[in-house]
Amino acid sequence: MTTPSQGTPDGRVLERADDQTRVPPRYRVLLHNDDYTTMEFVVSILEGIFAKSPAEAFRIMMHVHLNGVGVCGVYPHEIAETKAALVHERARADGFPLRASLEEE
Repeated sequence: MTTPSQGTPDGRVLERADDQTRVPPRYRVLLHNDDYTTMEFVVSILEGIFAKSPAEAFRIMMHVHLNGVGVCGVYPHEIAETKAALVHERARADGFPLRASLEEE
């Protein structure tokens, strides 16, 4: 058995063919509508956790309100998970049942 640093018996150097960088999968963070969470609270979540402008936060909030679910942002898995957890943590602290979920892009 030869290792890449030793090369082959005829002096050629072995190279790895899988040196391409792969982009990690991205995930959508979704907010789900409910009958109890206020629109103002959803806007504050979108501005605070997802760094949306007031106009964009209002647009997303209305989309969630009218369609039942809406995309807050698209992130690598760990970041998406953290943002969804922050939504749940802040919602529970303020007494709201707001729910966030992840969906692979």
